[in-house]
Amino acid sequence: MSSAQSFSLLIVDDEPDLRTLYELTLLREGYELETSDNVTDALARLERRRYSAVITDMRLPDGSGLDILAWLEANGRKEKALVITAFGSAENAVEALKAGAYDYLTKPVDLRQFRLVVASALGRLPQGTAPPPKAAGVLPPAAPPAPVAPHPTAAPLTAPVTVTPPEALARLAGKSAAMQQVRELIEKVARSMAPVLLQGESGTGKELVARAVHGSSPRARQRFVAVNCGAIPEQLLEAEFFGYRKGAFTGANEDREGFFQAADGGTLFLDEIGDLPLAMQSKLLRSIQERSVRPVGAVAEAPVNVRILSATHKDLGAEVLAGRFRQDLYYRLNVIQIRVPPLRERIEDVPIISEQVLQRIAEDAGVSPAPRLTAAAQERLARYPFPGNVRELENLLHRALALSGGEAIDAVDLGLPDELLDDAQFGAQDVVPAAPQAGAPLASQDLPADLAVYLDEVERAILLKALEQHRFNRTATAASLGLSLRQIRYRMARLHITEDESGGSEP
Repeated sequence: MSSAQSFSLLIVDDEPDLRTLYELTLLREGYELETSDNVTDALARLERRRYSAVITDMRLPDGSGLDILAWLEANGRKEKALVITAFGSAENAVEALKAGAYDYLTKPVDLRQFRLVVASALGRLPQGTAPPPKAAGVLPPAAPPAPVAPHPTAAPLTAPVTVTPPEALARLAGKSAAMQQVRELIEKVARSMAPVLLQGESGTGKELVARAVHGSSPRARQRFVAVNCGAIPEQLLEAEFFGYRKGAFTGANEDREGFFQAADGGTLFLDEIGDLPLAMQSKLLRSIQERSVRPVGAVAEAPVNVRILSATHKDLGAEVLAGRFRQDLYYRLNVIQIRVPPLRERIEDVPIISEQVLQRIAEDAGVSPAPRLTAAAQERLARYPFPGNVRELENLLHRALALSGGEAIDAVDLGLPDELLDDAQFGAQDVVPAAPQAGAPLASQDLPADLAVYLDEVERAILLKALEQHRFNRTATAASLGLSLRQIRYRMARLHITEDESGGSEP
């Protein structure tokens, strides 16, 4: 680990007392510091020299912290940027993360958390866990043994994984344009603390993408903890996520850490986040916002330093409208979205994935050399839509290897009926979800010429319908859509919605 003296930091804040507080806190850690009180001076300093990190307040006399982030991005600078926002300004925090900030803090700043976030940005995380062993394997990897088991019914924790960025990305088999785009996004988001939401059908490899984000990040040597949110009984969720203290409930015979504590310093992957009940969503939101957890039976909260990655096969936007998912949690998790494409959209990757899967299966079975697909088998796979995606391909190859009994797997060993293959030639078009209904619905084969305008029309139609149902009572309408009164006022103003459109009136 590098010494603190080798790191130089620039602090930008227009409040002298806060500047002094940050300066004293970080000087005790041994960092070299410079301070500035406005955007102009900060940019002048950045032009003269390079720093390890920049810590900036969001609101400054002559601009904002976003101006500094934009300058760093435009000039290809490598400094990690930490942004300090006003308490409760979730929108500002999300905006900063999307603009390239590594992480953010809210006022009043907790100094212990401040030190941890700075250390994290500089790759100086506390070494609470010894570096884990190097992982091996190919796509898709077998799940390693779980080092922590908070409860026998909980989803197993995944063992720590150490992967260098090239290895982490190499596990994402395929050379299609869709996978190249996923790799590019992974490389961009890996360097920050921004929450990432992985959207994709079941079996597409969302956990593998999450592992690649973790393995390409500065946290690669820390723990990656994977949790299947839909596999834990509702009554155990709080204890599993946050841990518990001895005597907190019947059967709690010892202190036990939860998923957040197990992932401290590393990455927490929340798979199938859409399956969490509303009550637990509220508690999860607080832990993400406050960066702390309170174990069941404990009096005080304990800080945690965790990066959140989540995944779902559901349309969380639709779940928010239906009242099944909290809008504020959705905004927190969906700072950056990575869509993991279904296998039918990258069918050209099937031969590469198949080769790697067969190699792994053969190694596990002690078979050498690994069997290969004949040209006829590859042609048949290329005509299949794979509704179960990569997971289905793996299961299909397991079965084919058992049936073939030789060094080659032929088309007949795959067991795919001809009539299904014939229909599959048009399967990709059949499974594309229809566009949401706006004021004027799209024809089945049309796409909007201007997506932003079309989405505004969809939102406007939904808001008008809800307002009319509630006689233009904005408070009731906002509550029915999971919005605050301020949020619905903003949307009405942006979309030019007035009471004259329905003849209603605000009581």
